[in-house]
Amino acid sequence: MTFAHPYFLLLLLLLPVLAWLKGKVGFQPAFLYSSVQLVRGITGITRSRAGSILLKLRWLALGLFILALARPQLGEGETKITASGIDIVLAIDLSGSMSSEDFQLRGQRVNRLMIAKDVLQQFIAKRPNDRIGLVAFATDAYIAAPLTLDHDFLLQNLDRLEIAAPGKDQTAIGSALAAALNRLRELKWKSKIVILMTDGQNNAGKVPPLTAAEAAETLAVKVYTIGVGTRGLAPIPYIDAFGRKGYKQQPVDIDEDTLTQIARRTGGKYYRADKTESLRSVYEEIDQLEKTEVEVKKYQRYRELFPLVALPGLVVLLLEVILNHTVWRKLP
Repeated sequence: MTFAHPYFLLLLLLLPVLAWLKGKVGFQPAFLYSSVQLVRGITGITRSRAGSILLKLRWLALGLFILALARPQLGEGETKITASGIDIVLAIDLSGSMSSEDFQLRGQRVNRLMIAKDVLQQFIAKRPNDRIGLVAFATDAYIAAPLTLDHDFLLQNLDRLEIAAPGKDQTAIGSALAAALNRLRELKWKSKIVILMTDGQNNAGKVPPLTAAEAAETLAVKVYTIGVGTRGLAPIPYIDAFGRKGYKQQPVDIDEDTLTQIARRTGGKYYRADKTESLRSVYEEIDQLEKTEVEVKKYQRYRELFPLVALPGLVVLLLEVILNHTVWRKLP
């Protein structure tokens, strides 16, 4: 059993002091009679202990209320879990070519961004004890979600990502990696990794990808790179003047050499994923590679004992009030 607010228990130390002070203050009550002959018939009556009992009930009720203020709790369902203690930043490409619909998801044709979101959602769900952040990039790179254990918040930000608007839909791989490193450089965790997924070549931004890789090596950040999409021509969807959907074949070339150098230099690995199954297997492999299991104890929930303490206090107080005004009522 624990107390949510244990400092309230210090008030219990005041009860003996208050009881002592109460006994010191005031005079013993008495009636004045003109003659002792008037009370000669009751001189043999013994002194009642009612007052002492009522006072003890009042102190007992006060003590129970103080315990209730401290919020006693009972831990239930103790379980052992494994935590990895790894900080992960996911960098996802939002350039125009990510709209290419060359993947299948539940029997339907989807673009590269949609399949990336689906795979990342499953990857995040498997790592509830890791702090995970999100970097989105096209012509520019920005923090879509800071490193957090609030994965519901992280998934909401992931779901909001969309393909960059025309004119801002280039690919800044170096800037994306630099933005991810900025989120990791001040942290003290032993394991820090970046998973960078793109389908193009670096053609925007002021930071060369290999320069960012050197910074990652210095900061001991491992970078896994993923080239996503089919080789050659990519089917880019468009809507014609009559509102009909069509596809235009656009050449997309992934800079595999640069992505491989980034991964190799930082101790990571480069993957090529041109199908839904291969992309899922990439994240499954990374999930297995990046595990540092530590066994910890965790209480699943706490049972609040406040009612079990406060209610007896109310009963004792009510009993004291009833007795004080009925069978043990005092003369005014």
